Amino acid sequence: MSKKITIIDYCMGNLYSVQNALRSIGAEPVVTSDAAVIAQAEKILLPGVGAFGDCMANLEKSGLIHVIMDSLHSGKPFLGICLGMQLLFEG
Repeated sequence: MSKKITIIDYCMGNLYSVQNALRSIGAEPVVTSDAAVIAQAEKILLPGVGAFGDCMANLEKSGLIHVIMDSLHSGKPFLGICLGMQLLFEG
């Protein structure tokens, strides 16, 4: 089983704490805001801190909403943490 996990970077939150936690359990995390890298990811993690509206605005500005939705519908493992889970809903 692959231990590679892609962490979505949309310029909010403490991504490196999540990255370090994953490393501590033997995972190989990759932090990226590159839609192509996210689209090719085997497993995806969407952390989140802050206000829903601000986070959604950053995701839209980064052009990542489409790749996140495609990834969710593909059935690949996807985990939203805290606000990252809330962002998967409409509001």
